This record gives sequence, C-alpha cells and structure tokens, in this order.
Amino acid sequence: MATAPISRRLNLTRDQLAEFLTDQQQIRQFELLFSTVDVLQVLVGTDFEYQAGNAAATANDALAQIQALSQNTAVEDAALSAKAQDALDRIALLAQETAVTVALAESKANQALALVDKLNKAVEGLQMTPPPREFKRARYGSFYDTTTQTATTINTAKAITFNNTDLSNGVFIGSPTSRIVVDSEGIYNFDTSFQLDKTSGGTAEFYFWFRLNGVDVPDSASQIRVQGNNGEIFSSLNFFFDLKANDYVELMFSVSDLSVELLSVAATAPVPAIPSIILTVNNNIGGVQ
Repeated sequence: MATAPISRRLNLTRDQLAEFLTDQQQIRQFELLFSTVDVLQVLVGTDFEYQAGNAAATANDALAQIQALSQNTAVEDAALSAKAQDALDRIALLAQETAVTVALAESKANQALALVDKLNKAVEGLQMTPPPREFKRARYGSFYDTTTQTATTINTAKAITFNNTDLSNGVFIGSPTSRIVVDSEGIYNFDTSFQLDKTSGGTAEFYFWFRLNGVDVPDSASQIRVQGNNGEIFSSLNFFFDLKANDYVELMFSVSDLSVELLSVAATAPVPAIPSIILTVNNNIGGVQ
C-alpha cells in the first residue's frame, strides 16, 4: 500500500524539517519511520490493531511536538535541538518495538505452518498405515473315542461320537457327543484320523463326510474301499470351517456292508491304545479372527 509523503501529512517541506533535523540522513530516517507506522495501521487482527494504534498515537504525538517547534520561532536553538532529538529517540524506540512485533508475528506464523505441515504428514502416514491386526485368544480342542463304532443299517448316515477330551479351550464336545461346538467366531481347522477294519471277507465301501449345524457340507465326502477279513486301514484328512459362536460340526459315515467298522484297540505293550477316531481343532489360521 502506498503511503503519502510525511511532509504532505504535516504540511512540512524538507526545508522546514531541516530546521529541526541536523542532516539529510535524519530527515530520511524520519520519513521511513512514519511510513512503517502507516503500514502497521492497515494490519488486521486484535494484537496487531492494538500495536498499530499505539504506534500511531506515539508517532502523532512526536509529530505534533515537531510541528509545534516549527511554528514557535521564539524557541531557543538548544531547546529546539533537545526536543527534536527527544522526538527522534521516541520514534527510534517505536521502530524497534515495531520490528520486534513483526519478527514475533513472523516467527509464530512459521511455527504454525510447521505444525500444520507436521499434522498433514501424520495424517498421510496414518492413511497409508494398515490398521493393527486384532489377535484373539486361541481356541483349540483335542478329542478321541475309545470304543469301536459300527453302523446298524447299510447306506445310512451315522454320526461319529467322542468320549474323551485331551485338551480344550473354547472348543468342546456338545450334546449329543457327536457334536464339536465352538464358543467364538473364527476360521477353524478340523484335522481327523481314524482306524478302519472289516470283520468278514469280501469288499465294502466306507464313506466319510462333515456336517455343519445338522446340514451336510457340500463336496466334503471321501470314499475308502476295504477288502478282506481283518483288512485294517488308517486314514486321515482335514477341513476348514468359517464358524460363528455356538456353531457345531459333526463327522458322519456310512457303509455298504455292516462288517466295516471304526476299530478301537486296547493297549498292548509296547504299543499304546488305538482310538477309533482322533480329532484336533484349532482356530489360529493366520493368527487372527
């Protein structure tokens, strides 16, 4: 913003100013100082308006004194010089205070910009960072049955039962004992193994599959052909389930001949007992869910 020359504001020429100021440098300094006051008066904001008002009042007071000096030709040179110097000193002090105020404002503005930049970077970093993985307490269970399990009707679905729990946390044998129940949502791995036998000659088929909440699981069946008397076969498989709390899973089987059975064998030194079915269940797939 352009500022009117100070001699115009006071109706004083440089020649008139020269009567109170000793050299051209002081005259120029005098004009620059009051130009600064004019600039401060257009600043906005509560703090700067207050500072600019004080600055303008101080400057006008000094100018009034000098103007009065110009009109008072009876004042002695010594007194004139002293008052002029006092006015210049006050203006110089005002300039220093103005410089401090401007420098402080600039410093605070730079701090604010730095904080905004830091905040923006933090927000950008947060948007790029994936949310922390939620780890839940592990759920698991280990179950088996010590009885030989047989079918009563050929080609008819029958549930495999369990009568022992080895380890359990959140996975347990339900009622009836064919049900394996979970207490929380998650992806569970069901890993099972069983011992098959045939008590008479010939060939027969054993079918095995899973049920979830009483409904057969599509594409989960397996077929094993057992041949001859005492044709023991060991088999195992596993299956993943995406379960909700209180869901239950059952292991189902059927046979084409009633001579096929899930065999349990008592311990005979040095071999421990052979359960008819062993099942382990856990939900630590990927460590989450």
